[in-house]
Amino acid sequence: MVQFNLEEVFIIKIYTLKEWVKDFEDRNYLEIIFIEKGRGMHRINNVDIAYKAKDIFLIAPDDNHYFNIESETTFCTFLFTNSLFSSKVNLPDRSYWLRRIDFILQHPNLKPGDVIRNNVERDLIWQIHSLIHKENDRKEEYYRHIISNMVSTTLSIIARNINEGYKQYDLPQKDKHQLIDDILAYIHKYVYESQRMKISALASNFNMTNSTLSNYFKKQTGKSLHHYILLHKLDMVKYRLEHTDFTVSEIAYQLGFTDESHLTRIFKKYFETTPKGYKNSL
Repeated sequence: MVQFNLEEVFIIKIYTLKEWVKDFEDRNYLEIIFIEKGRGMHRINNVDIAYKAKDIFLIAPDDNHYFNIESETTFCTFLFTNSLFSSKVNLPDRSYWLRRIDFILQHPNLKPGDVIRNNVERDLIWQIHSLIHKENDRKEEYYRHIISNMVSTTLSIIARNINEGYKQYDLPQKDKHQLIDDILAYIHKYVYESQRMKISALASNFNMTNSTLSNYFKKQTGKSLHHYILLHKLDMVKYRLEHTDFTVSEIAYQLGFTDESHLTRIFKKYFETTPKGYKNSL
């Protein structure tokens, strides 16, 4: 069943079923499920979604799902294991994958069902999917590196589609405005880059003064721009404390805090415990 295994971090499985067989193992990884052929119903967290060939589903670690197969179905599953989050893994694309998966897990698909939102992107991602198969079948020089690069592209397309969904649902309908959508999308995309997160950088990007941007953001969201960015980063800190073995110092560096003591001071202010204390309490 296993078609490809990259250092126990990324695994491709292809299987054809007439009846769904529940996987009894605890799922502690992200899954991308490609429907290569077949049709039926997919139940995700008690919501029934019809599926057909060329659909793509994203399954987060806590999702409960199964397939009610109506016609024989071939599934191709991309599995990202928790080993990806281990600081002991030396994978060239690991940092990039981690950023994209972080975004996907922090921003789950708001509408259950197919994760891709338009046919142009669907055709693109299936072309990449086909190329991954071909590289794995041929196994010529550098094929593992090429597959790794194409997986990075797949994650980016999925993240972009999820981000488009947040443009539609991030704020109450009465507050909808294209500009605030673009600002939120910018923050989600560049949260790892401290220079781009400065108010002056955001203001310059949107051709606004610092004060105009700050006042507009507060009016639209009810939060100051600085506070929104900080809370978003702290959510990411908590996720990494819960699901990875990164040290507090490593997390501080990854998310643009000055150092471990800086992150610890801010974390304690909001959660009344230190990052180490939070991790120990899990």
